[in-house]
Amino acid sequence: MARSPIFLERRSYRVRRMMDAVRLLPVLGLALFMVPLIWPVPSDDPSETMPMSTALEYLFGAWMFLVLAGWLLWRRTGAHAADPASDPAAKPPVTEAR
Repeated sequence: MARSPIFLERRSYRVRRMMDAVRLLPVLGLALFMVPLIWPVPSDDPSETMPMSTALEYLFGAWMFLVLAGWLLWRRTGAHAADPASDPAAKPPVTEAR
């Protein structure tokens, strides 16, 4: 028996991938916030460490990136989520015949 190819509408496929990206943002954020913990010490002298200002600038930049990425993904997926008729996977409402 030959199988017919599975066809996914491009729009719904892209929206689903964006929703996957939204779900992965917290994991990406955790990874970005852990980076300062693995920064190397500049020299052998323990009194010379990475400046706190550099770490705070990095953390603020990572936080701002996550906020903007979340907002952009929300804007892209929000319009599609508001229109359930455009989702081919959504089942139509069942009406009872009397």
